Formats: sequence, structure tokens, C-alpha cells
Amino acid sequence: MDIKEYFARISYQGAYDKPDLGTLTAIFQHHIRAVPFENLSIHCGERVELDLEPVYHKIVRKNRGGWCMENNHLLSWALKTLGYDVTLLGSKVYVPEDDTYADEIDHLLLKVVLQGKSYIVDGGFGMSYQLWQPMELIAGKDQPQTPGIFRFLEEEGIWYLEKVKRKQYVPNQSVATAHNVDKEVCRRIYLFTLQPRDIEEFRPRNEHLQTAPGSLFVTKSFCSLQTTDGIRALVGWKLTEMTYNYKDNMDLVEVRVLADEEVEKTLKEKFNITLDKKLVPMNTSRFSLF
Repeated sequence: MDIKEYFARISYQGAYDKPDLGTLTAIFQHHIRAVPFENLSIHCGERVELDLEPVYHKIVRKNRGGWCMENNHLLSWALKTLGYDVTLLGSKVYVPEDDTYADEIDHLLLKVVLQGKSYIVDGGFGMSYQLWQPMELIAGKDQPQTPGIFRFLEEEGIWYLEKVKRKQYVPNQSVATAHNVDKEVCRRIYLFTLQPRDIEEFRPRNEHLQTAPGSLFVTKSFCSLQTTDGIRALVGWKLTEMTYNYKDNMDLVEVRVLADEEVEKTLKEKFNITLDKKLVPMNTSRFSLF
């Protein structure tokens, strides 16, 4: 594994000799705009591996993406290689359809300490809830980013991440009926503690999420990528392209449904992904990714 090969994968050409917030932010943004948040392996008959070398091979050499346990595992390696103080944390993701958080830790995120301040770095959430910048670990403070306003709340050692939502302009409402264009003003994203975790602790959940019949990752195939002004996402056959703050503090959401023969071409053109095996698109879950 080579840090310069990783930099080539994410098209990062900046300085990296000094581990500071500016460098961390730049590397992080290059990562989320180059490496998709995706679970396509599950829908191609492949396994999602947790060991670092297979993750590196998949993302860096095969030009693929991954879910949180892959993306943030690779990102933690890159940052540690560059001299950053990185700790793995575990979180429980909020499920809006059930108005509750997951029963067990199902998301991997990173804490980075810089000059005495702690930041949450999460390059593996995807969709419209993906952070675009490291967030300082301060409770109750609005931290505006291009995707919207994020903030942490804290209660008895449990930290909560939430995002203030913008209104959405959806030109093609007929196709977007399943899209989450509701009156929700603020979305809870996940809760976590600052207890350090080891990657081995995520093995049971990594297995469960890719095999359990009711798992969101089994019932939906998805691939999302952050762009310079928004996101694009393919969920099943539905391609959504979102432009942040398109006008009057409103996001533009354009949706179209692809034919089977368009899926492979779209993955290549929109996400720079070429799969080794045949993808079987899936979208049978009621859970919304937006």
C-alpha cells in the first residue's frame, strides 16, 4: 500500500508534509469526490471485506467505492500514514421510518485530534448527509457546510449528529414520488460515544449488513458520489442528481429512472465505476436514503 498511489486515486496533488486542518480538509474533500459510497458488491455476488489490504485493492486499484467500514478504514490508514492522530469510533444510525436509532453499532467514523481540538471526519455516509468538511466536536454549535447546517448535540456522553434540511425543488415530481420531499426541517443522522474502537469490533456487523434479509444494504443497491456542487446517486434504477443551494436556499433535485441497459453505462459515466460482475439492481426497501 502506497500513499502516493492513494493520492493518485483521489486526484490529490497538494502538500501533505504538515498534518494541519487545511490539509486534512483538502484530502477529505478529494476522497469523497473520487470514492463513491456504494454497496454494489453485494448485488454483484461479491463479499464486502473488512481487512485493510483488500479494501485498499478494491478502492485504490480497482477504482471502486465502498460503505463506511471500507471508506473510513482506508481514510484512517491514509491519515495515520501522514501523521494524524486518528481514533476509530462507532455509531448507531437513525432510521427515520421507525423514528429510532439502530440497536447496535452499524457505522464507522473517525475522530482526529489536531492542536488540542477534536474533529469528526466521516467519509463514508454518502447521499445528502455526507459531511464535506471535518466537524469540530463541539455541542450545540451550528457548523454550516455546502450541503447544509450540521451540528452536534451531547447528553451524558452520547453525541448526536443532525442536519438542518433545505427545501427542495423537484421538477419531475411524477418520477420522484418515493423521494423524501417532506416537511422535515431537521434530520437526525446518528449517535455515537467517544469510546475508541478497533476494526475487529465491526466484523459481526459487517457480516450482518451484507447478509440479513431485512438489511438496507441487501434490499437496495446504491452508489452515491459527492460533486463540486452537490451529489449524484443511483439507487436501484433511479438516478438522482442534486445541486445544493440552487436558488433561494433551495436544493435542485433531478430524478430519472434508467432502463436496464443504461445502468452499466451510467455507473461508468457518472461514477467512474466498471464492475467485474453483473449488477442486479435492487430497490425493495421502504427506507429512504435522502
